Amino acid sequence: MVRQERALRTRRLILEAAASVFDEFGYEGATIGEVVSRAGVTRGAVYFHFASKRDLAQGVVAEQFAQDGVPERSCKLQEFVDTGMVVAHLMPRDPLLSAGARLSLGQDVFDDIGGGAIPGWISQMERLLVAASERGELLPHVVPADTAWLITAAWTGVQIQSQKLSGRADLEQRMSGLFQHLMPSVAVPGVLGSLRMSPDRGAQVVAEVAAVRAAAEEGGEEPAERQAGAAEAVANGVGVG
Repeated sequence: MVRQERALRTRRLILEAAASVFDEFGYEGATIGEVVSRAGVTRGAVYFHFASKRDLAQGVVAEQFAQDGVPERSCKLQEFVDTGMVVAHLMPRDPLLSAGARLSLGQDVFDDIGGGAIPGWISQMERLLVAASERGELLPHVVPADTAWLITAAWTGVQIQSQKLSGRADLEQRMSGLFQHLMPSVAVPGVLGSLRMSPDRGAQVVAEVAAVRAAAEEGGEEPAERQAGAAEAVANGVGVG
């Protein structure tokens, strides 16, 4: 068990180092040697976990889906919005997300790792929209698969333009604007009026997840119960601007 935990920590260390290298140099410019140097591990340790640079890039892309997600909500469209706003908040702060975006959008890697993270995000958003449809949250004309594709494409455009014009400094503001423009064509009026889409929404949800994790580590109440309580507090507007 100790050996397994050590291997998982080493793998994560390598992925974080690789993310910083891919984010800085792109796929073509990145080298295994630079990853080894930044991770502080041996070349053999890198190849034990990843057979090639391509596998390493795929690992970086996949890792973003293994991280803590947003809390489950009774309103699936709020969960949908929260997912986009959390990514907007973390993108300038999390090298794994930033590198995943560069690897997904870079022309030098598109043929090598397919669409990168894009298919995964489309699928994730479609699942949330299907759940929202089952709860009667969507307008009659909304087709979850089509809407997931279009909103993911719009998000990608916002991310690229924010990166080019402000170095992602305004990404949360622009993502909030995107949702405020698009959700009236997706949500039924009763749900639309309750959606929280402010630019600081991602930071609020990240803080919520961190509080749940910290409380769970202290013991006592089960994590799921704490998360449910935190989600209820957010839904009721406690601590939310």
